[in-house]
Amino acid sequence: MVKKRVIAIIPARGGSKRIPNKNCVDFIGKPLITHTINAAINSKVFDEIVVSTDDQLIADISINLGASVPFLRDKFADDFTPVSQACLYALKQAEKYFRKKYDVVVQLMPNCPLRNSQDIINAYQEFKLTLTSFQISCFEYGFMNPWWAIKLKKDKTGEKLFPEFDGKRSQDLESLFCPTGAIWIANTKELKKTGSFYTSNTTYFPLSWMSAIDIDTFEDLTLAKAVYSLKKI
Repeated sequence: MVKKRVIAIIPARGGSKRIPNKNCVDFIGKPLITHTINAAINSKVFDEIVVSTDDQLIADISINLGASVPFLRDKFADDFTPVSQACLYALKQAEKYFRKKYDVVVQLMPNCPLRNSQDIINAYQEFKLTLTSFQISCFEYGFMNPWWAIKLKKDKTGEKLFPEFDGKRSQDLESLFCPTGAIWIANTKELKKTGSFYTSNTTYFPLSWMSAIDIDTFEDLTLAKAVYSLKKI
């Protein structure tokens, strides 16, 4: 059986707004991106680990950690482009640079620092077993139950989004899951066709909510640091 060639793409642009220079911000004594690069390296899943960035500082940090930054991103570094497009562009650049074709691409967002190497191994094993073309990580909602969601009106009264479930106990409600940017996996040929990991055939791989934390705000950063401390106990 021919071993599949697998590449990790870590999209890490420099122009973050809510947390300036987010990918380099301190997280437990190291730049945030460090934790994703280390998890990728320690998983031993990848033939190549490429950081796609438009920022030289991020590039320097990544290279020092053992990742590849063979080019700086010259497209899709704005606030509006879906990250799938940036990942796909980096994949095409990498295949041209390394003169290789990759069978599988794994997108690892650097703002998910609590996803570890075992999470990556487990997700990739699931991807291989299910023979799917697209797999996105997710986590199960806990006490923040979407079935009870309301929209606040100007007068602070609430409009229930799912009134049919009013009064239902949480244990009687179907579990709901939220996608997270921790580990997205795709067959490269199929990704080139669709341009997105989100398709009608995309499957989902549940992670623990701790591994799944996405950092977008300073509040998220504080939460992630607290959770990191809990995981180390």
